[in-house]
Amino acid sequence: MALNKAAISLTTGLEDPEKVTVALLVAVGAAEQGRPTLMFMTKEAVRLVQSGVAVGVACEGCPSIPDLMARYAAAGGEMLVCPICFHAKQLDADHLVLNAGLGGTVQLWEWIGDGPAVTFSY
Repeated sequence: MALNKAAISLTTGLEDPEKVTVALLVAVGAAEQGRPTLMFMTKEAVRLVQSGVAVGVACEGCPSIPDLMARYAAAGGEMLVCPICFHAKQLDADHLVLNAGLGGTVQLWEWIGDGPAVTFSY
């Protein structure tokens, strides 16, 4: 039996590293189980997909954000980045991490498709 897709929406960037960590932990857990997993990055979260930006540790005992990003990518997790948010912040598409691409709500719904999906929002 195929596992349901997992879609995780993240609006927060490094201004709230604990929220970023929780969203990444959920995404990593899904992707490492073999679920098709997509993080939809909006608002300040779009900054996290720029190479070298997702840094730090949210709390004592928390895994580092770079380690979580690496585990997510290694497990096949994808990041869909809101192009409106991304361009409004004048970010450079040439510096996206490898598992990220620009795409909006149409692409999000296309990825989800007609099958069941589990969603989380942070």
